[in-house]
Amino acid sequence: MTDLLLEGWVSGLIELNKFEWMLGAGEAWKPGTKLKLLFAGYNGTRNTGSDVRVEEILRQVRRILGADNIELSVMSQNFELTRGYFGDAKQVHLPDVFPPFLHSEVRKNDGVVACEGSMFKSKFANALTTMMIGALGIAAAQNKLSVGFGAEAGEMDPLLQKMCRRFCRDSLIITRNIESQSVLGKLGVPTELGTDTAWTFEPLGPEYGRKALLDAGWDEKLPVLAICPINPFWWPVKASLAKGLAHSVAGAYKQSYYRTIYFHRSGREVEAAYEQYLEAMAGGVARYKKSRAVFPVLIAMEMLDRDACQRVAEKLGGAPVFASDRYNMYEIVSILRSCDRMLSSRFHAIVTSMPAGVPSAGVTMDERIGNLMRERGQENLLSRVDDPDLEDRIVASLQALDSNTEPIRDAIGATVARNLQLMARMGVYFEEQVARRYPGFPIRAGVLAWQDYLPPLSPALSKFLEEHSGVTAA
Repeated sequence: MTDLLLEGWVSGLIELNKFEWMLGAGEAWKPGTKLKLLFAGYNGTRNTGSDVRVEEILRQVRRILGADNIELSVMSQNFELTRGYFGDAKQVHLPDVFPPFLHSEVRKNDGVVACEGSMFKSKFANALTTMMIGALGIAAAQNKLSVGFGAEAGEMDPLLQKMCRRFCRDSLIITRNIESQSVLGKLGVPTELGTDTAWTFEPLGPEYGRKALLDAGWDEKLPVLAICPINPFWWPVKASLAKGLAHSVAGAYKQSYYRTIYFHRSGREVEAAYEQYLEAMAGGVARYKKSRAVFPVLIAMEMLDRDACQRVAEKLGGAPVFASDRYNMYEIVSILRSCDRMLSSRFHAIVTSMPAGVPSAGVTMDERIGNLMRERGQENLLSRVDDPDLEDRIVASLQALDSNTEPIRDAIGATVARNLQLMARMGVYFEEQVARRYPGFPIRAGVLAWQDYLPPLSPALSKFLEEHSGVTAA
């Protein structure tokens, strides 16, 4: 019921902003002033994937529009957990009860760039999708720039579909796959095809990752297997005033408590499915280790993953755990890229390791990893979290990583190169949208290469691109 209240509240605020804008409230951007953009995302929870995405969107936008021409703000739920992130962008606090914040903050800016990957889905939290639609919808209501960047769309509850159809029809959503374009196209939302934005991320150098592994007991001889488990079954998170009150007064719902009025899905069925998944992850790795000696490490890409990592580590008889509550995004990705193999239920663990050519297999809870593996032409490396024969499938996938290492790496390299070009095309779409919305903005002149629409690439990524695409990076 509280999700419905949030959705109704946000819908009302968007309509209010339309009315206020018609009456002349607010200010439009003026040529000669800096373009103020608000980046709306799920930051401040040490979700490595979300943070990496936004970091790269900011770097790309700075390069395309010129750092001197823009003033950027980024939402964060906890400034301590985003300290040192996002360059010179101003960080603004996103409260758990967010509608009043959106109403006041969006009008301070000349546009909104929505950054969350799972932008239009009910899988994780209706509140998150409501917030994304709210930010985009209020910006569009004020005739401002309204762009979703690298978005994914999937199954949504009926009311969210109606909100998306009504309030995002004047936005541009650049999706990260064709499947998402199809979902949004049926709702009448304008789209262009892009990709994820984590491909260009540059972590700390390989020496950091190697040292972290050495400090954890690695002997520099055994191949390192990164394992990235999650709790796939306690989603979606839902808002509940009643549960929030019971928790604050009597400590009820402790196991499913997320924060404030938000609670994970819970119950015996959820815990049983979770335990079965963890058993399969650990059992598959243990069986694989009998034929191939490896050094397993658990990597929690989000703080919420620590429980899953610790439980798998215990089932394996002990293994190091690297969790994002202790390691920042530059450190975590450096560790990932120092590994030799990967088994992951985290989409961005796979994406951020691919520019280093790390062979990976996926165990997916939704369509994201599946879409990526299909793009790589490697659906044989894909399992689902609820497969009844998951342990057997994991063993087969890990063995395939060993027997087909070079072909897998070649496909990974080609996929990275292709997605870098798609990411550059996203930059073109974004620049064109800015020019349409604000004709007086100083867009770059002259002949530009496609690489000029990417964030500056590191020497290592430039070399990787050249090797796998035959293109010399500018």
